[in-house]
Amino acid sequence: MAVWTLGINHTTAPLDLRGRFAFAVDQLAPTLHGLRGSLSRPPEAAILSTCNRTEIYCAGEQLELAPTLAWLAKSGGVSAEELRSHTYALEGDQAARHAFRVASGLDSMVLGEPQILGQLKDAVRVAEEAGALGTTLNQLFQRSFAVAKEVRTSTEIGAHSISMAAAAVRLAGQLFEDLHQVRILFVGAGEMIELAATHFAARSPKSMVIANRTLDRGEKLASRFGAEVMRLADLPGRLHEFDAVISCTASTLPLIGLGAVERALKQRKHRPMFMVDLAVPRDIEPEVKSLSDVYLYTVDDLAAVVQTGQANRQAAVAQAEVIIDAGVQSFMHWMDQRSSVPLIQQLNAQAEEWRGAELARARKALARGTDTDAVLEALAKGLTQKMLHGALAELHAGDAEARERASAAIQHFFLRKER
Repeated sequence: MAVWTLGINHTTAPLDLRGRFAFAVDQLAPTLHGLRGSLSRPPEAAILSTCNRTEIYCAGEQLELAPTLAWLAKSGGVSAEELRSHTYALEGDQAARHAFRVASGLDSMVLGEPQILGQLKDAVRVAEEAGALGTTLNQLFQRSFAVAKEVRTSTEIGAHSISMAAAAVRLAGQLFEDLHQVRILFVGAGEMIELAATHFAARSPKSMVIANRTLDRGEKLASRFGAEVMRLADLPGRLHEFDAVISCTASTLPLIGLGAVERALKQRKHRPMFMVDLAVPRDIEPEVKSLSDVYLYTVDDLAAVVQTGQANRQAAVAQAEVIIDAGVQSFMHWMDQRSSVPLIQQLNAQAEEWRGAELARARKALARGTDTDAVLEALAKGLTQKMLHGALAELHAGDAEARERASAAIQHFFLRKER
């Protein structure tokens, strides 16, 4: 059984390229079916897609990295050659190690951040519901969850970590002297926006408004923070009201364009606007960044901020790597054992067939009135002959070299002394 991982992340691919390979949760099931159907033998598969990474995990009878890359490139509308330079391809123990590091937050832009574990669990749940998960990947992911739990409880990997939302608040504080006077618009109502709203609410801004495509979900989130709700369709006409805009939706196209921001700035008499685009693909057109009165940050722009304090966690990283090493070794041992399962099943089936045949013969003999001791003797002799027949035949057949190999194997399996 082969296990492999193919992916792109914030260290290997720019934001706009990552945006081409971002899959919404409701897209994952059909996407998984497309992936599995494109390979010669449909493998077990799962896809993890976040703002910082898109990764494909597969397990199958044979390694199919090249076809997996070709499928991913096609799905994003780029050539396999172009995509190859931005991907990492891992197999076997390296694929397992990567999964464990991702789950533990060691491969995240924010070292030790806990959000990725929930995202990985969601990806596994979707793969299972889609019928794409089998025994091997299920073992890989369940072990990755266990390793992540041990890393978080046994080390200080998450201590002092700065989330993307907290980084946005820090940058806003550098632009505005007093966040109490800032009007903030949140575009979207998902987990990232909820996290951002929690951080900004702690700074008691002047007002908070949540714009979402569906009002019900927006109202539910707004009620937690005493915020106002507005329709997404009203955003262009009200954009000028806000000093800060934090956006993160699953839209495949930008929701806030250059023209809308230019009109808003004119109405604001060019008072500065702080904008954070946490979405992949982008919610805010990249050209907006060129405007002199706009301070626009993307997830990649926040990288330097969230790395603050990283040096303080290096000791925890070393501890986490030890835990991950043990997890990888355990998984690979399980994989090695799995390769013997078919042979074990065949041996058990053969032994069961022999046992059944000898028992049937013994029962018939007892029914005929044959002496019990004689029946038991015949039963034991019959089983022994069946067990030794293949070994004895090997010792009497073939050339000298083959007999020597058979002799060594027979001594190992049949003549071992119990210690």
